[in-house]
Amino acid sequence: MSNCVQKLLTGEIQSYSLEKRYIRKDGSIVWVEITPSLMRDQNHNQPQYFIVVIEEIEERKQAELKLQQKIEELAKTTQQLTKRNQELDQFTYVASHDLKAPLRAIAHISQWLEEDLAGYLTPENQRQLKILRGRVERMESLINGLLEYSRIGRVQYPVEEVEIELLIKQVIHSLAIPASFHIEIQSQIPIFQTKKVPLFQVLRKIIDNAIKHHDREDGKINVCVRDTGDFWEFSIRDDGIGIAPEYHQKIFTIFQTLEPRDKKENTGVGLSIVKKIVDLEGGEIQIKSQLGLGTEVIFTWPKFCEL
Repeated sequence: MSNCVQKLLTGEIQSYSLEKRYIRKDGSIVWVEITPSLMRDQNHNQPQYFIVVIEEIEERKQAELKLQQKIEELAKTTQQLTKRNQELDQFTYVASHDLKAPLRAIAHISQWLEEDLAGYLTPENQRQLKILRGRVERMESLINGLLEYSRIGRVQYPVEEVEIELLIKQVIHSLAIPASFHIEIQSQIPIFQTKKVPLFQVLRKIIDNAIKHHDREDGKINVCVRDTGDFWEFSIRDDGIGIAPEYHQKIFTIFQTLEPRDKKENTGVGLSIVKKIVDLEGGEIQIKSQLGLGTEVIFTWPKFCEL
């Protein structure tokens, strides 16, 4: 304190403050803030006297202490979550490997049985073996979907310049599209800085869904992008069977399907993955559809991504 007083007298500083603890007569401790200021003569700028403000800051110190405790608790919780995420990653890897191995064995054995007993199996037996392999494929797809869903938000992707028209073409090339199916891409698709991998995942799942659930082999899909200010609005519209309004939100819920799984193999995970990605990136997604009038999936994607 004496050093600071000296600096006040020499004019190096105009004022300063410090916090100190004192003991009251009853033995309790109180925190105070002491702020001395040096008053000088206006004519000769000579030191005249000190003004010292002493303020009790017990409530502030208690609040600071509580805040520090919360910060420490948060740091500990974050550390625990990081550890648990690592354990979850390890668990999902091992579990998926251990689950997929017997599934593949079941599929292979059913295939071998069908080949070895080709001349003895009745049409009903052949149908049952085909159903069995379909269930195995569904289970493997479900495992893959759950793994993908659990990893969303825990993998950091770089921001890069993405040519959206090229990205959509890459999506189309990655899908098994019937030759009679037609996908039209709007001209003048933008190029912008974004996270390429999550956007690719969203576009691929929506377009794949439109193809998989179309009621015709000669269906059409239109892909458009519109500037809405802070966001790009993507629209994927098909001319399929459509979805009744009461199911527009249901289809984004995990494990929910509109068609019986015995009729069409479906895990009910794909669109829930899409919604989770879009939500995490700060966008929104919605469905516009009526039965018999096709379906339009619209989602917004931020123009400005954090590097």
